[in-house]
Amino acid sequence: MIIVAIWFVSRMPFLIDDIISAQKELHKFRSTLHTHKDSDDHERFIFPFLCGSYFTYRRIDVERIASIAKSVSNDPSYLDIGCGYGDFLEKVRQYLPKAEGMEKSVEMFFKLGRYKPDYIKIGDAYNEIEKKYDVIFVGWMEPGVDYRDKIAEKTEVIITTFDKGGQCGVNGGCEMEVFGYERVASWVTPSWIDVNTELMNKYYSKLSDEIIKSLSKLRGAHNLWYVYAKPKYKESIKRTLRKQEEENQVNSPYPHEKILDDCGFEVGELLHSGPTSLELWKISFDA
Repeated sequence: MIIVAIWFVSRMPFLIDDIISAQKELHKFRSTLHTHKDSDDHERFIFPFLCGSYFTYRRIDVERIASIAKSVSNDPSYLDIGCGYGDFLEKVRQYLPKAEGMEKSVEMFFKLGRYKPDYIKIGDAYNEIEKKYDVIFVGWMEPGVDYRDKIAEKTEVIITTFDKGGQCGVNGGCEMEVFGYERVASWVTPSWIDVNTELMNKYYSKLSDEIIKSLSKLRGAHNLWYVYAKPKYKESIKRTLRKQEEENQVNSPYPHEKILDDCGFEVGELLHSGPTSLELWKISFDA
C-alpha cells in the first residue's frame, strides 16, 4: 500500500479550529520539509486555502476574465464572491483595479491575524450584494448551497469555476440558463486535487518514477470554467475571447505555473476523463 502525505484543510464551510490546525501544519511544513527550491510555490497546492485557491489557474485565466470584463464596459465593475484571502482577486486587480471581493467568514482574517484589504467585504451573497456589477465571478459554492438567483439580480455576466463533481442544490449543477443567461464559452483546468497528488508524489515521496507515471494515469478530476451572459453581451464576449486566443499573447507566466508544467498539466495537455479527452485551457465556444 502506498501512502502519500497531503496537507490541506477540508472544503468549506471551515471551522476556525480547522483553519488554525492547517496553519500549524503549514508552519511544520516550512520548518521540516522546506527543502525543495520551489517549495514556496508548492505551498499554494499543498495548502490551497492558506496559500492559494481551491482552483488551479494560470495568468491566461486572469487575462481572459479581464478581457471579458472590458468587453462589457470601458470601466468595468467586478465582484469575486467567496474570495477567501483574495489570492485570485489580487491577480485580477492588476488588470481591473476596482475589482472587489466578498467573503462571509470574518474569523479567518482576524483569528489568524490576516490583513483584510478594504476591497474585500465581509458579507453573505444571499442578502448582502448591495449593487449591480458588470461581471460577477463565483469560484466556489458549497454543496447544497444555491444563491444563483441572488447573483442573477446583480449582474449581466457571470463567470464560474466548479469541479467536475458539481455544486449547488439542483442535481449538482450550477447552470445559469434558467435565469435568462446563455453560456458563451468554457474551458477546463486541472483540479488542484490532482495537482496536489502529483506534486506530493513527485517531490515529497520516495516513489519510483515508474510508479509515479502509472499513478498519473488515474487522474481525471478537473475544473470547468463557464462564461454566462445575457444575450446582448454574448457576441462581444465571443469576439474578445477569439481575438485573444488567435493572438495568443499572454504576459509572463506566474511562478507557480512552472509547477503545473513539471507535474504534467501543461497548456494543451490532454486530460483523459472517462471516454473523452479534454484539452487543458482550450476555449470551447457555445453556439
